[in-house]
Amino acid sequence: MKRALGIWLFAIVAGLCTATAQSRPFPGSDVQQIYQRLLPQIEKIPAFDHHAHPGYADDPDVDAMAAPPNASAALRTREDNPELAAAAKALFGYPYTDLSPDHAKWLLDKKTDLKKQFAGPAYFNAILDKLNIESSVANRAMMPDYLDPKRFPWVFFADSFLWPFNNERETARNPDEGVFIPLQEKMLHRWMQQESFSELPAAFADYLKFITQVLEDNSKRGGIAMKFEVAYFRPTTFSDPTRTQAEDLYQRYVGGAVPNETDYRTFQDFIFRYLIQEGGRLHLPVHIHTAIGIGDYFNLSQSNIMNLESVLRDPHYASTTFVMIHGGYPLEREAIWLAAMKNVYLDSSFGELAQYPSAFKETLKMWLETFPDKITFGTDCFPYNQVLGSEEAYWLGVQSSRTALAAALAEMVSENEITEARALELAHAYLHDTAVKLYAGRVQ
Repeated sequence: MKRALGIWLFAIVAGLCTATAQSRPFPGSDVQQIYQRLLPQIEKIPAFDHHAHPGYADDPDVDAMAAPPNASAALRTREDNPELAAAAKALFGYPYTDLSPDHAKWLLDKKTDLKKQFAGPAYFNAILDKLNIESSVANRAMMPDYLDPKRFPWVFFADSFLWPFNNERETARNPDEGVFIPLQEKMLHRWMQQESFSELPAAFADYLKFITQVLEDNSKRGGIAMKFEVAYFRPTTFSDPTRTQAEDLYQRYVGGAVPNETDYRTFQDFIFRYLIQEGGRLHLPVHIHTAIGIGDYFNLSQSNIMNLESVLRDPHYASTTFVMIHGGYPLEREAIWLAAMKNVYLDSSFGELAQYPSAFKETLKMWLETFPDKITFGTDCFPYNQVLGSEEAYWLGVQSSRTALAAALAEMVSENEITEARALELAHAYLHDTAVKLYAGRVQ
């Protein structure tokens, strides 16, 4: 009898413990208190910014592309966002609540004075220090001497290798491509100049050697990854043509003939796959733009992140590390399941700028509840103009990410999904640890 009673009491206690540990569908009344406890600790975590375009507004190498004139912008990314005045106040002591031309002159003068006071790399190092950013990955055409390579690891662009032929048909497709494609031609010529090529190689094998030479040399110069913005130029569906097909097309068009779209896409498909294969061989991660883009002709359906699934799940590229820059936004719910592949990671940059923290919190929470060890933080900072520069974009990205992260984790704790200790472990992973592990031996 006593034994039976003991078993019965144990079952009740075990049931109560299970019920207490059971996750619940809504956060409780304690969620605000949990948030207030987590946020100060999250703000103390040094961040590794996985994706940014740092630099001055008059620096043409901030990106390998440029925004088309009069391109549409979402509400929060417009210049009249009052949060940008808050950013200027936090960073520079800006005394106004708006950025009217008269007031903005104060900010421009302040920055000019600080750049004189903090010469060379010291200026942007000071911005990182103020925002508790340990390192910020610089997605740039070339690196300038005013960025400290110890704080700003370089990611270089690889798209230009896909456009070696006469591009008059590509440039004429729409006004955006009229801006974008010539910049790819310029970038390819810069790589050629770097490797002492006055013209394209006559033989396809030599063109492939040239590509590999650029990758190897850029890696030696501090490049930690290669970056594709290919979604701006063409659909992100990639067939798998043979080397013979690509070689035949190269010989047909290298002399100046204008390729038709089908032939050009086939050639590009081979070069894209060659580049990511080389990325695996050289232990050079591959970053791919996977979200909406600037310009009025960006085709979201043709650049859908899920178009890349056949590449990401191809066993031939198991040794290549992929980072899905911008996490596929606004298809981030589908994108997180690509991170089931051990070599695929998602970067959250731009999502925290296009969305307010209340919405971005939902993205982070869903990712943290799925593959928390495969997601990384990024600001996507960019110098929009002389007044609204990389500095304010850094602040907005950092503040949005930390507050949204604290809110997402607070809900998860309140809903009995994780403990507060585990929440802080996930915060460290997202803000710093996961990305740093990707570049072991490459970041200083």
